[in-house]
Amino acid sequence: MDALIYTLMSGAERALRSQQIHANNLANAGTDGFRADLEAASARKVDGSGYDARHVTELGDTIVAARDGTMRETGRDLDVALQGGYLAVRSGDGEAYTRAGALQLTADGTLQVNGRTVLGDAGPIVLPPYERVAVGVDGSVMVQTPGETEMQVVDRLKLVAPDADAVKKNRDGLIVARDGRPLAASEAVRVRSGHLEGSNVSAVEEMVATLSLNRDFEIQMKFYKSADDMVQAGNRLMRE
Repeated sequence: MDALIYTLMSGAERALRSQQIHANNLANAGTDGFRADLEAASARKVDGSGYDARHVTELGDTIVAARDGTMRETGRDLDVALQGGYLAVRSGDGEAYTRAGALQLTADGTLQVNGRTVLGDAGPIVLPPYERVAVGVDGSVMVQTPGETEMQVVDRLKLVAPDADAVKKNRDGLIVARDGRPLAASEAVRVRSGHLEGSNVSAVEEMVATLSLNRDFEIQMKFYKSADDMVQAGNRLMRE
């Protein structure tokens, strides 16, 4: 029975964590560029228990779902959708990564997304006064300055293409490297200007997973009741 309690306790904790993950995914199903979280858990023997039957669930960092979201055309020059990677932005003293692509300009011409400075090959991207702006397939940011007839490259978006198991999400919901170091730029990432990518969350899959977790939790609570009944029966036998 003692081993059963360990199993039920850790199983219920995992179910709670999983519900939180799926609830957050559903809440962001309409957030452009959002990447769904996948649960990561494993079984671990309880140290010092002396019995191999006692195991608990060890919860790890969530895994970022790599599948693409649905792209939609916006026609806006500074809207970009990525194919195969992430866009680098400043985060604290370092950098993080995102699939959000609704780029904005501050008063001084600094390129931002969701309030975070966009990084290029030469650091933060700052645009001069321009009459027209465009983003190339390779991430090159080009402007036509007043009095000029041709587009000039100002900088290029820093685009990265890490393996799915090499990244995780931080507390701000941004993608970061698991080892904490900046990721190297990749030439393989393509950019579609005038488009935005939606969330890659499947609402149907999230709802099905939530219903399954609810059933698992109900079963665990029934086992708790069974464990309590066994304790009460054992106590009665000892008294008698």
